[in-house]
Amino acid sequence: MSLTFTLDPAVTRELRDGVLRLWTDVSNAGGSVGFVPPVTPEAVRPELVKHLVAMAEGRTRLLVGHDADGRVAATAFLTLNTHRLMTHWLWLYTVMVHPRHQGKGYGRDLLAAAADAARGIEGIEAIRLTCRGGLGLERFYASCGYKEVGRVPDAIRVAPGDDRDDVILLLPLR
Repeated sequence: MSLTFTLDPAVTRELRDGVLRLWTDVSNAGGSVGFVPPVTPEAVRPELVKHLVAMAEGRTRLLVGHDADGRVAATAFLTLNTHRLMTHWLWLYTVMVHPRHQGKGYGRDLLAAAADAARGIEGIEAIRLTCRGGLGLERFYASCGYKEVGRVPDAIRVAPGDDRDDVILLLPLR
């Protein structure tokens, strides 16, 4: 069974709560999505609100994957670049697949759907994202066509004495 992806879904209470649960569950499973476990929905909510505001302002688009039961199972936020010299690429943020769906190929499906969505946005030629080093994420993204184009050593402090590289990746769409 695969996920059903929707770009720019209506932001209902159900969707908002589903994304919040997903983000919390992914974080608590050790996912590299801006938090360190343990985390509560209340800690995640302000970050989600920032994404929702950016969506309302037209700066960010949401790609959501629902599982066969209709639950939010995956997300990625496509954020347009506002710098006038860099509007030909966009950022991919908060790429998540629920832990119960790990190992099913849904991460690859999500990235493929994000690339398809980006190709549908006029003038977009590439996707840029960053990930936390030390978790093998670079290899996963490389297997999906992304190229490492930069690395900032020890830029992410997960905990005192546990600094990780901030890895910059690019997927050309042409």
